[in-house]
Amino acid sequence: MQNFYNGIYDIFGTVFGPIMRVIYEIVGNYGVAIILFTVFCRLLMLPTAISQQKNMAKNQRMQFKLRKIQERYKDDKQRAQQETQEFYRREGYNPLSAGCSGSMLLQFPIMFGLISAIYRPLKYALQVDSTSLKILTEAAPKLLKTAQDKNTAVAGTYIQLNIAENIDKFQGLVGTGEGQIGQGVFDTIKEFAANFQLFGLDLGAKPGERGGLYILIPILAGLASMTSSVFTFLRSRKQNPEQAKNPMMGCMTFGMPLFSVFLAFQFPVGIGMYWTISSLFAFAQMLVLSFTHRPAKMLARILVEETIQRRSRENSRKQLMKLG
Repeated sequence: MQNFYNGIYDIFGTVFGPIMRVIYEIVGNYGVAIILFTVFCRLLMLPTAISQQKNMAKNQRMQFKLRKIQERYKDDKQRAQQETQEFYRREGYNPLSAGCSGSMLLQFPIMFGLISAIYRPLKYALQVDSTSLKILTEAAPKLLKTAQDKNTAVAGTYIQLNIAENIDKFQGLVGTGEGQIGQGVFDTIKEFAANFQLFGLDLGAKPGERGGLYILIPILAGLASMTSSVFTFLRSRKQNPEQAKNPMMGCMTFGMPLFSVFLAFQFPVGIGMYWTISSLFAFAQMLVLSFTHRPAKMLARILVEETIQRRSRENSRKQLMKLG
């Protein structure tokens, strides 16, 4: 299983690590780089958010028609089911895909890429050469108590954070001989260690282990997630009252923020910052789109498009009949 996770980290870390490095080299602080990286990723997902807004308008129209079918055949459940399936077929609608969100799917590779860039910053962000990294990793168990307390697999996951945090202990490895690292590599890691923080908080620390001010990160992550979830719930209730009555909707609204708090306690501070900024940006994005892409306006545009498509099909049938 550890090899499986390492493979995932390698894939996404190789992709997103260099992006983090470019941003870090521009701003000079890894915490600020995480914030800018989050905003960058959210901007990339903007087309998906707009598409989701359009799908919500379509779903609103679909639910209106479905309610009419249910009312018309309320005394004949079998006929109602048949008419519903026929309606789905005509509209090309798949009810199983109604809850799928492209933005949610895109979050997973971004999350793994960021975890890789935070857990293993020397490899993916700083791109320290493999020989130097091997020397540092092999020397770590002798120089770092934290590495001695962990088994090899776990130590391999967290070891680079320990090296960055305790870089002065590796001073003896600097040199030009075999089994030594170059002065340039050492200086790069040392400078990075000083900038692997934001507002004095170590980005690699886990709030559940450090306590104190670090606890603010999970709390902020939960509040930001709650703000976004409640707004989504209220918007869904307004546009589709029947769907809002679904117990699963309420579970997602309040369950996900609590889950975010739980995970933010277990993951490094950098991940909690990502969740917080991502949720806040998503909330701001939804507010803007609710004005620029109003459901009523989107619905009117959909109706116009459908009318054009229907007339085009009718004209095509007429032309075929004339040719026949």
